[in-house]
Amino acid sequence: MNKKIVAATLGVLSATPAGAQTIEIVANGSPKSAPGSSQYFGGHAVVTPLLAPNETTKASLGLVTFSPGARTAWHTHPAGQLLIVSAGQGWLQQEGQERRTINAGDVVWIPAGVKHWHGATATSPMSHYAMTYFAGDKNVDWMEQVADKQYEAP
Repeated sequence: MNKKIVAATLGVLSATPAGAQTIEIVANGSPKSAPGSSQYFGGHAVVTPLLAPNETTKASLGLVTFSPGARTAWHTHPAGQLLIVSAGQGWLQQEGQERRTINAGDVVWIPAGVKHWHGATATSPMSHYAMTYFAGDKNVDWMEQVADKQYEAP
């Protein structure tokens, strides 16, 4: 093989293209957890942001841990939300429908614009990873709190 071709090929393979992507690792325990705002959560919930949106994904990822009885306020997502239940048992309700039970290992897709809430059951804590997609610069529209009567209704 021609030495000039080999040299040119090696030069191309070893060069880093402008704007090249690199793998990002978020070390376990490095993100700072914070209590969920009482404006958006009822009861005690802890939110750990894990990954911010970028130009490629246009989604954020966080871990939310709910104590028994804790839940989100009613809300919608302009581009949808993916939940992966990682521990415990929780409840999820779409407006106008019955409350549903979700368990560790369940994967939940919430379509864009669907009004809903989710959280722990009254007796079990629950944790889930939440991947929320952005439409423009917005990923959630928060609404009113879930009343105890709504939360407790089957």
